[in-house]
Amino acid sequence: MTALQLPNIAPSGHTVVGVDTHKHIHVAALVDTTAGLQSTLSVTADCDGFEKLLAWARSFGRILAFGVEGTGLYGASLTSFIRRHDTLVIEVSRPNRRLRRLNGKSDTLDAENAARAVLSRMATAIPKVTDGTAEMVRQLKMAYDTAVKARTVAMVTLKAMHGSCTRRCTG
Repeated sequence: MTALQLPNIAPSGHTVVGVDTHKHIHVAALVDTTAGLQSTLSVTADCDGFEKLLAWARSFGRILAFGVEGTGLYGASLTSFIRRHDTLVIEVSRPNRRLRRLNGKSDTLDAENAARAVLSRMATAIPKVTDGTAEMVRQLKMAYDTAVKARTVAMVTLKAMHGSCTRRCTG
């Protein structure tokens, strides 16, 4: 018995990019609206990586939208970058764990699923804007909280060192 051979479907040139975000790298999958998955790419989670990702996506035709997982955390900078380049960003929720276990788990699959969620209109949320005054205050608070934690760690370390030095010197 032979497998059913489907005819090759020409790409339409209209694409959706799904992105699975991580701390150091982002994995993207580009899906054409008629021909399906066209390509995948991994980039660093920095400005150079974002530029590479956008150029790669544009090389396939017109980008309808980016579907990004984690727009408020690891994908926040990417989301802001894409928006500055006049491209729609849709926030994609992580797929439920049961489905991920059944279908397998990989960053490439997650990226493809993000693109397909946008195409099927299962994902429609527009991420919060993170470029305004509220974001600036949030970042200042985060810097302040980090500084307070670092100061606390330094004080605890100094006290511990002083205590061990005192015991050695008097013992």
